[in-house]
Amino acid sequence: MSHTIPGTCVSVEYLVLGMLENNVYIISDGSSVFVVDPSCEPDRIMKALNGRVPEAIVLTHRHFDHVGAAEALRERTGAPVVASVVDAPMICGDEPTPLSDRPFTPCPVDRVLKDGETFQVGSMPWKVIATPGHTPGGMCLYLDARDGSNPKGAPVLVSGDTLFAGSIGRTDFAGGSLKQMRASLKRLATLPNNTKVLPGHGPTTTIGAERGPVFARFA
Repeated sequence: MSHTIPGTCVSVEYLVLGMLENNVYIISDGSSVFVVDPSCEPDRIMKALNGRVPEAIVLTHRHFDHVGAAEALRERTGAPVVASVVDAPMICGDEPTPLSDRPFTPCPVDRVLKDGETFQVGSMPWKVIATPGHTPGGMCLYLDARDGSNPKGAPVLVSGDTLFAGSIGRTDFAGGSLKQMRASLKRLATLPNNTKVLPGHGPTTTIGAERGPVFARFA
C-alpha cells in the first residue's frame, strides 16, 4: 500500500521498502509520473503505479538500496533510467563499485544529469542540484511551487540520502566526504523554508524545520 504526502505542489505517493526502509516515491503532475529510487520489490512498485506508465526512473545516487529494482522496473515499463553523470558509470556497470558497497544488478542509464540542469517530466521542470558528500554523484531535485500543478502547495525537494529529518547522510562510506556534504547542505539551506523535503529514508520534513537540527550544525 502506498502513502500520500499532502500539501505539496505536485502529487507525491511513496512506498517504504526493503531492509533499510527506503522511501520509493511516485511523483505526478496529474498526467505524467516518474519513480524515484526503486530499491526493491518491483511487483509492489508496479502495483502502486496502478497501470500508470512512468516517464522516467530517477536514481539519486548509486547505492544498492536506491537502485536495486531499477533494471527490473526499466524492463517492465520501458521508462528511461536517469542518474547523475558522476554516479551513472557505476550504476550501469561501466566502472566497478567500491568493494565495501553492497552489490546490485547493474542497470543501463539512459540519461545523465549535471548540476544546474532542468529535468522536465510533463509540466514539472525539476532543477538538478549536485549534492556530493554521501556519494560523489549524489543529487537532489527541486521543484518550485510556481512550477507545480498546485501553485498553492509547497515546493518539493527530492533529497535522496543527503538530507533527512534531523540528520544527514553518512559520509564514512567509500566516496563519502564530510567537507563536500557541508558544501551541499549550504546549497540546500538557500531553499524556501516551506520546501517539503522527501528523504531517502524516514519521515518527510521541511527546509525550515532543519535549520536548527541540521543546517546550524553542518552548513
